[in-house]
Amino acid sequence: MARWCYRHRLVVLLLWVGTVFGVGFAGSAAGTDYANTFSLPNTDSTRAYDLMEKAFPQSAGDTDTVVWKVDEGSVRDEAVRSRIEPALKEIGAMKGVGEVTDPYAADGAAQISENGRIAYAQVTFVEQANAVPKELVEDVVDTAQAAEQSGLQVELGGQAITRTQEPPTGIAEMVGIVAAAVVLFLAFGSLFAMLLPLVVAIAALGTGLMATSLLSHVTDVPEVAPLLGSLIGLGVGIDYALFIVTRHRRGILRGMKPEESAVVALNTSGRAVLFAGGTVCIALAGMLVMNMRFLDGVVIATSLTVVLSVLAAITLLPALLGLLGMRVLSRRQRRKLAATGPEPELTSGLAARWSAYVQKRPRAVAGLALVVMVILALPVLSIRLGATDQGNHQESTTTRQAYDLLAEGFGPGFNGPLQVVVSEGDAQGLVSRIESTEGVAQVAAVPPANGVTLIQVVPTTSPQSEKTDQLIDRLRDDVIPASGAEAHVGGVTAVFKDFAAVTGERLPYFVAAIISLGFLLLLVAFRSLVVPLTAALMNLIAAAASFGVLVAIFQWGWGTELIGIGKEGPITAFLPVIMLSLLFGLSMDYQVFLVSRMHEEWVHTKDNARAVRVGLAETSRVINCAALIMICVFSAFVLSGDMEGAMAGIGLAAAVALDAFILRTALVPAAMHLLGKSNWWLPDGLERRLPHLAVEPREEAVAEVPVEDDGPASVVHGFVRDTDGEPVAGAAVTLLSRGGRQLDRVVTLADGSYIVSVPAPGTYLLSASASSYGSRAGQVVVSEGPLVYDVELAEGELDSVN
Repeated sequence: MARWCYRHRLVVLLLWVGTVFGVGFAGSAAGTDYANTFSLPNTDSTRAYDLMEKAFPQSAGDTDTVVWKVDEGSVRDEAVRSRIEPALKEIGAMKGVGEVTDPYAADGAAQISENGRIAYAQVTFVEQANAVPKELVEDVVDTAQAAEQSGLQVELGGQAITRTQEPPTGIAEMVGIVAAAVVLFLAFGSLFAMLLPLVVAIAALGTGLMATSLLSHVTDVPEVAPLLGSLIGLGVGIDYALFIVTRHRRGILRGMKPEESAVVALNTSGRAVLFAGGTVCIALAGMLVMNMRFLDGVVIATSLTVVLSVLAAITLLPALLGLLGMRVLSRRQRRKLAATGPEPELTSGLAARWSAYVQKRPRAVAGLALVVMVILALPVLSIRLGATDQGNHQESTTTRQAYDLLAEGFGPGFNGPLQVVVSEGDAQGLVSRIESTEGVAQVAAVPPANGVTLIQVVPTTSPQSEKTDQLIDRLRDDVIPASGAEAHVGGVTAVFKDFAAVTGERLPYFVAAIISLGFLLLLVAFRSLVVPLTAALMNLIAAAASFGVLVAIFQWGWGTELIGIGKEGPITAFLPVIMLSLLFGLSMDYQVFLVSRMHEEWVHTKDNARAVRVGLAETSRVINCAALIMICVFSAFVLSGDMEGAMAGIGLAAAVALDAFILRTALVPAAMHLLGKSNWWLPDGLERRLPHLAVEPREEAVAEVPVEDDGPASVVHGFVRDTDGEPVAGAAVTLLSRGGRQLDRVVTLADGSYIVSVPAPGTYLLSASASSYGSRAGQVVVSEGPLVYDVELAEGELDSVN
């Protein structure tokens, strides 16, 4: 398929362009119909919601609030009324506004605080928040705030109002893309190579988001789902393309034709991308075992984006590689390749030095890395799940100001009233019992409908307070049973409390499921018991440390205002499930990429120390580069204007940083050095029963003339001479596989002779170079016996490798 896409690149590009614009047009025409369905089966808040829906069927839309406060006097003063009442009438006359409740009306006294300095009006739109035109909401905000004057403060709150404070759509994604572009350019040094992963990721992401908006019309997709889809899709889309492009560039630098290099890259790194993408999707699908309808839409959006990212990487990317040809290398690399010939596969620099250091001091490296992770994980012991609301917005926003004014005038519990729904029994007697309950500020009963009575209960504490949770428990466990009535406690605050409780109960089973899945996948892939056990332990350590960072920032408030994400509060209840799924998938990516190279070296040498050293040295740079891109992309979602998006972005950025820079480059290799050969132990009985799963084929398997694994070893020998027939001493002669892996390297003797060992019959690449001469390289086909191959070098001459 890779070769077909490479050769039919225009067809592939037209298909992708047609798909992107076709789905984009359909998504734009249909719009969105996102729905935040937080209800959970068999919970008290869900039973309350079901009763209310039957007894009080309403078609009214979103209800938002206008709040005003006077510094002196009363909101009843004529000077205040003369400014507020006309504004409320103007808002009520706007097309799209259904009703405005006026505190100055005969039945509006309850909408004025006891001290008379704060009042509010409720604006009910004819549509739900996500369907209200943004222009209408902006007109409401402008009209209300135009009534402000010295000594009179006007603020607005509600879901529709929040939309006016959101940054321009796509700004987080754009910042993430720009940051990723900088990292890619520094890594590749080529503009075209930098653009490849970005184009692939954007094509997949755009198609995925538009498809998600279409799916929102046929199933429940929460508003946060496309944001999370963007977050994970952009990260994995760029990273998957990065792995393939890196392998392709390396193949060209080792002397392969661009087409052959692309085919080899897709047949090796492309397989790893398929494995990694499938693993991420399986991890995301694991959220379905939580049996939460809210998460179903998140699974759809994120999995769809990941699938499209993989599809773009294995089809669109080879087509783009065909368009670029040799331009995937920088000009400097092309000039060097023309001047000196193919590069040998030598690992040097910081990665090699670090790998050698880990081998020499594995105990010190492992101990230090473990201490760092444990310290970062400590805050997770105090994690509290709940929900964020407008009280967590930045202090400068009108929604936060309105939230604070309502809390000041009517009590902190006013922003999250409880709804006690009574279906049978003495409702009035229950009202009396609730009034005398500790933690209750106000109680008001709505006239019954269809045999159901609704009691509004305002707590004395804020919706996010633990005391409010205790009040809900007190009502459910003591007050309602003692009254003899059949009643259920609902409302947004109760729904989120139940959501957090169910999440906490089911989370251990979810963690066990995804850890077990990862263990089985790695067991089959690497034929080892210790490697998957190590990976499982590392995943748990990474999860604990990343949640520790999340608690410190968002729950303890360490730097929330500094980085512009508002006030501290509980961790959103659904976030641990989503983060664990994504973290599991991304960790598997890095683990497979790292350990597969170690496993390859172990199979060839049976030397654990060498396998770990070489694997770390050759993969750490790409892993760190990929991690840096993901960190940039995830961190940019702080700018999304969404608290859940900011939490997910910061949490995943911390998780990727800790996983790549501490676990995969320090703790994992150090532990593998300490464990020695036991890393690769697998009982014989289990070995025979396990299916064989090859993450990557051996590079020789993709050569035009295959290498027979069981064929006899041989040699290539001959002389290196100049154009006058004089021997060239000290010339470097390198034997490479067709995939670019160095098999042997020698230096010619005084008479120009050399001999390199060949593992088995097949087609190889032989290159020779000397400092005072040019370079020459070409294919050699080795049969059963030794091959004589002489090389002639000339000053300033080069031989392009085909």
